[in-house]
Amino acid sequence: MNLQILSFGQALPKRVIRNQELESLLNTTDEWIQQRSGIQQRHWVGPGETTLSMATEASAQALQRAQLNIDQIDLIIFGCLLSDYVFPGTGCLLQHSLGAKNNIPALDIRNQCSGFLYALNVARAFIESGIYRKILIVGSEIHSNRLNKTPEGRDVAVLFGDGAGACVVAATQDSAPQSSRIVDLHLASQGENANVLCVKEPASGFDFRRDLQSVDQANLFPHMEGRLVFKNAVERMQESLKLLLQRNSLQASDIDFVIAHQANMRINSMVLEQLKIPPTKTHNTIERFGNTTMATIPLTMGEAVQLGKIKRGDLVALVAFGAGFTWGSALLRY
Repeated sequence: MNLQILSFGQALPKRVIRNQELESLLNTTDEWIQQRSGIQQRHWVGPGETTLSMATEASAQALQRAQLNIDQIDLIIFGCLLSDYVFPGTGCLLQHSLGAKNNIPALDIRNQCSGFLYALNVARAFIESGIYRKILIVGSEIHSNRLNKTPEGRDVAVLFGDGAGACVVAATQDSAPQSSRIVDLHLASQGENANVLCVKEPASGFDFRRDLQSVDQANLFPHMEGRLVFKNAVERMQESLKLLLQRNSLQASDIDFVIAHQANMRINSMVLEQLKIPPTKTHNTIERFGNTTMATIPLTMGEAVQLGKIKRGDLVALVAFGAGFTWGSALLRY
């Protein structure tokens, strides 16, 4: 058994925030934001738009494109930064929201920017073992209502957008060279750098009765040491992809298309340049969506598929880096 990707789905909030709207709010400029990240605009949620509502919309679209209904799915793997509840996880809420009549299990993971790759590997293990045959993977992310929207929070606030991406995967026994399947996948983490990209409070040691008035407000917002994250992202993403190429006796030129996590256009450009992969072999959404963490790869690959840039049989490389630090890459025949 191997895993094949059947379809993708997406959901984006209606509200579009262009760089110009942030200039006076964050004491910045459109030019500065674009030079630093490549971002021109992003989507932020409005009233009634939630992690669950976006996940439901993206999932319904992916199921429709796969010509499946929710009761034909054996497992939901869900990831997000902010659940609708502190507990339970949103995976169970999504199972109900999609109208499942059976009690299919829902598994929540928290790997942020690398989350789709981690979820893909979990799904592959379940499918290869024969436990499940059809799995729905969903990343749904809201950042906008947890950003420090003042000049002090500018470096982080300009980067993130809200959105959801879903993917239906299924078991396949087709072993032909060009058949749709996962070729190989690599994951890694380095927890010693967890405090370099994080939100520190409220954490497990936070006492709401004691600490609510005394907490350092900066610890409630995302913290990022940008230069260190940038350096590690470039190094680790290409390192991971080189590892997969080497152990599968492939060259970078054998790759038909690359979908990278959408954190920074400069990071992705440097990774491709150092791997000698031309920019014509990739697709980006960061200029329009910003960084939507776990949702970025399914959003971006799904759009590339819809545009006809990725075709069945293509050798596609996925690569990501994010908080934790966590990172990884995948080679797949779409």
